[in-house]
Amino acid sequence: MIFQNARLIFPDGIRDGLEVVVENGKIAAIAEPGHAHAKEVDGSPPGSPPGSPPSRAAHLRRSAPAGFVLDLHGNYLAPGFIDLHVHGALGRDAMEASAEGFQAACDYHASGGTTSLLLATATAPLDSIADVLSAIRECCCSIKQIAGVHVEGPFISKAKCGAQRAEFIENPSRASVQQLLDYADVIKRITIAPELRGAFEAIENFHTHGISVSGGHSDAWDEEAQEGFARGMRSVTHSFNCMSSARRRGIYRVGGLLEFALSEPRISCELIADGHHVSETLMKMLYRAKGPRGICLVTDATAGAGLPDKSQFSLFGRDCVVEDGVCLLADHSALAGSASRMIDLVRTMVMKVNVPLHEAVMMATENPARAVGFEAKGCLKVDADADLVVLSPELEVLRTFSSGQEVFSH
Repeated sequence: MIFQNARLIFPDGIRDGLEVVVENGKIAAIAEPGHAHAKEVDGSPPGSPPGSPPSRAAHLRRSAPAGFVLDLHGNYLAPGFIDLHVHGALGRDAMEASAEGFQAACDYHASGGTTSLLLATATAPLDSIADVLSAIRECCCSIKQIAGVHVEGPFISKAKCGAQRAEFIENPSRASVQQLLDYADVIKRITIAPELRGAFEAIENFHTHGISVSGGHSDAWDEEAQEGFARGMRSVTHSFNCMSSARRRGIYRVGGLLEFALSEPRISCELIADGHHVSETLMKMLYRAKGPRGICLVTDATAGAGLPDKSQFSLFGRDCVVEDGVCLLADHSALAGSASRMIDLVRTMVMKVNVPLHEAVMMATENPARAVGFEAKGCLKVDADADLVVLSPELEVLRTFSSGQEVFSH
């Protein structure tokens, strides 16, 4: 398959005059149009010299079957979006441990340009979480968009639990950590409040096993956040939401998890840029503090995503409702995740925060891929997975491809 006449979005800018050649689910070439003398590039930023010899792309162009050349009519072509924090959509929740529910969520989020996602668990008894992990392990091969699991709870703070069920919160113990490590092959990220008893050892253990540790749902003081970082915490979960910030301790003012994350360059910050969870001013502050490489856009979409306004749904036993484009607990006491897709977040960053399009796309692609170690995703370069999204000038998703296979068409 050859994608022609597109504006390609790279991390450092947007480039015209290139086509993308896909073979066997991978990007085989990125080249200037033509035949035998076409020049190929390696996904480098605009202005970089071509990187690979022309023969491969020319051969693929000549051998492509009729109908496998797609004219994108000047629309944008970007890497597929990677969402590190998805609970569900269309009334379905990951905690159902249902392949049908997983597929429904993936299909909905593909309409927002998402080609890889981490299904997020909710705070629950560990045996229930283990059931979800087992179900996802069985589905990873058949549902390609599932890239793993984000375990959100039960190792969180009761003071910052948000919509999570406080009765199931617990401190990490050697046994509970080991129960989750039995699923280290599918867990890609875990949210932990670093101030909990046993949290530092747990953070170190998960980090050692290659699991991205994110501080969140936390009431930590600055030094507790620093120690979490020293043990391997490299991210924070939904920045500004359910997170400690600067406050007085005695007569002195001390930072919290938020300020530590803003000040530490090696911390990656999740951001729910849906226009509800975080105000424009706070989003601009995060962008100024972290720069374009320090933010990972996440939807934190719950089962209310994709449902009509006023729809009711459940978040592991909590009654919730969709109102004015966001999900709330039914009693309106707290937010209950978002109703957004990744494209909605990208659009918010561009239109409300004034972030350049290529940087907003980087926050939805390269940054999350780097945060959890997905080396073949989140970029337009030779040998990367052919996870692609076609965007209109108005930033609407027109088509989504996962490993070269179309999974959504407008």
